[in-house]
Amino acid sequence: MCDHPGFYLRKKLEESDMSQKELSSRIGVSEKLISLVIGGDRNISASLARKLGYVFKDAKFWLDKQAAYDIEQQKKAEENDINKSEIDILKELKIITPYILEKNWIHNNCSDIEKVLQYREFLQVSNLTLIPQVAYNAAYRAQVTENININPYVLFTWQRICEKETEQFNSDSSLNINKLKQLIPKIKSIMSLDINAISKNLEQIFKECGIVFKIVRNFRGAPVQGFIKALSDKLILCITLRGKNADRFWFTLFHEIAHIVNGDYKKRFVDFDSVNNVQEEKADKWARDNLLDPAEYKSFIFESEPTDLKNISEFAKKNNVPAFIVIGRLQKDKYLDYSDFQNQMCQYEFKDIN
Repeated sequence: MCDHPGFYLRKKLEESDMSQKELSSRIGVSEKLISLVIGGDRNISASLARKLGYVFKDAKFWLDKQAAYDIEQQKKAEENDINKSEIDILKELKIITPYILEKNWIHNNCSDIEKVLQYREFLQVSNLTLIPQVAYNAAYRAQVTENININPYVLFTWQRICEKETEQFNSDSSLNINKLKQLIPKIKSIMSLDINAISKNLEQIFKECGIVFKIVRNFRGAPVQGFIKALSDKLILCITLRGKNADRFWFTLFHEIAHIVNGDYKKRFVDFDSVNNVQEEKADKWARDNLLDPAEYKSFIFESEPTDLKNISEFAKKNNVPAFIVIGRLQKDKYLDYSDFQNQMCQYEFKDIN
């Protein structure tokens, strides 16, 4: 609890054996003003703090005491002002709150009112009800179908998590698109590793070309696969393991790389994988063509038996990718059924990858 600065002024007078009248004479203000400040009925202005600084501690001491008191009073006023609408939003965030607690971004064992205040600070909004109105300055890839809906509060919080997960990391240099293109073979070369090794390697690879990369946990209500945000000193790229399928993860990653290569990251957009437009078709094509050479893929389809596992494995090796990448593409293009070669497909499990 922060005391009114008048409390400290009274203590200073007692320690100095100085009367209020003597202090008023020393600093040229009325004795009544001194009395009002000591009683907590008048605040310490910058002018008064400056004058008190000559007699006791410096002006900053008094201004800091006043600021701390004002902030606490404002917090109390806000606590009294929090209504049921904001408390109800805590229920919307129930699915994502345990992860935020685990990360110590907010703390538990407190009232709903205190939790609302913590969420306001974490999400950088003055009222949780404002969240649906905020135009988030980022691009992300989401999936919305009849069975999958977006919860605006969870989505907003998830985007904030992406920022928090990457804020302690810095890239080695500013964004370098040419370097990124040159590193595509290196990215493809790690596809057969386990997901934790993939994560660490990708973080280092992207760091070389000015991108901060992180695999981030996904949550129901935020059907997001990729997230891109440009900050003044870095470009953030986050990918989820939503759906767990390795082929989907790699296609999403290459799709997001395409948005970076194409300069789309400069725009704020929602990249719904259920919606087609020129921008998305362009990113999809870039991803397909950089995962599997388009001319070689066409030849593979028409000049060999693409449903033969041996042929698939040889073609995958030629393109420096695991067989599941080729199988996933053949399934997408309807040369294979999604039930074919399930024993060759790979799934990734999220284990809070660091």
